[in-house]
Amino acid sequence: MTGAGGVAIVGVGDTEFSSNSGRSAARLAVEAVLAAVADAGLAVEEIDGIMPYQIGPTAEDIIAALGLKDVRFTSSTHMGGASPLGNLRTAALAIAAGVAEVVVVFVARNGRSGPRVEARASQQVPGQTFRSNLEIPHGLSTPAQWYSLMCRRHMHDFGTTREQLGRVAMTMRAHAQLNPRAQMHGRPMTMEDYLTSRPIAEPYLLLDCCLETDGASAVVLTSAERAAHLLQPAVHILSVAEGHADSADDLAARPIIYDGGLSKAAPRAFASAGLRPSDVDLALIYDCFTFEVIQQLEEAGFVERGQGGPFVEDGHIAIGGTLPVNPHGGLLSEGHIAGMNHIVEGVRQLRGQATGRQIHGANIAAVTGWGDLGDGALALLGSARAVAR
Repeated sequence: MTGAGGVAIVGVGDTEFSSNSGRSAARLAVEAVLAAVADAGLAVEEIDGIMPYQIGPTAEDIIAALGLKDVRFTSSTHMGGASPLGNLRTAALAIAAGVAEVVVVFVARNGRSGPRVEARASQQVPGQTFRSNLEIPHGLSTPAQWYSLMCRRHMHDFGTTREQLGRVAMTMRAHAQLNPRAQMHGRPMTMEDYLTSRPIAEPYLLLDCCLETDGASAVVLTSAERAAHLLQPAVHILSVAEGHADSADDLAARPIIYDGGLSKAAPRAFASAGLRPSDVDLALIYDCFTFEVIQQLEEAGFVERGQGGPFVEDGHIAIGGTLPVNPHGGLLSEGHIAGMNHIVEGVRQLRGQATGRQIHGANIAAVTGWGDLGDGALALLGSARAVAR
């Protein structure tokens, strides 16, 4: 889809984000789902569709835990960090087609106290025969190492600097200071902190890398018609599109290393919604690494390729800038819930409920997803004011 056929997000919920939740991922999922359903003003038994993340608690886990009697739609997209937007798209399609009426989309994980990033990557990243036989024996085994190749090439081609990467990290950390729920709340960062953090995979330093987080986030979708009679202001899904890179299972063989799924998805999403990047009031960018903010700003069409570094350096992505990015602190400083928390933040911003970090007058939000070796997605969300115009 691109168009969502009159579907809205009517409830959002999450748990606290921490380094040790002290409970199972299934328990976290139930807490987030219950919070989202209560936020919408719906009854739990009205859920008839469930879309889990590709790793973690299943739809059946939630059905059993909540005692649901007639769930008639379940599915799951396998696109790594782009999966939550893929699930959002599929959920909207199911509602528009009449297959389900109330669909919950969630991510729940113990990403710090449970299996760590290398173990998760070995479960979900494509091309495992190639990875395990050729790359891993030579030490190329984590997303930081894979994505650092794109960052280094961008530095070579366009003069992107380490200080520009640091500006992304500092901006996300500054935003987290406005968000009491963020893992990095109360822990400000200076450029010196960034530059002296330990190396991970050249050119990435520790503070170029996102958090590993225990927690869960969930959203509830239903028809726009039904949404008009519920508790919260509806946030409308204007469009969602997904894309897959050429040589989708291998980064090194890609003809143009920057051409990922988002390069294809973003134009489709904007065209379907009848919008341009300049219409967007804030962006929720999948910031697994600092460079990915720069790259996705370019590939989504907010700036020309090669101009992302100067754009962030000039302060455009800060609250008060021309395109505020991740007012909640993002994966780098709020928490890594596979980007599900980006969707939640987009909804809160468009409702005007992001206390302490509200982007005033926000009516249209863009949310990106980035996963595996370059799968990409972009969703455009609109407030009731945006839809009425």
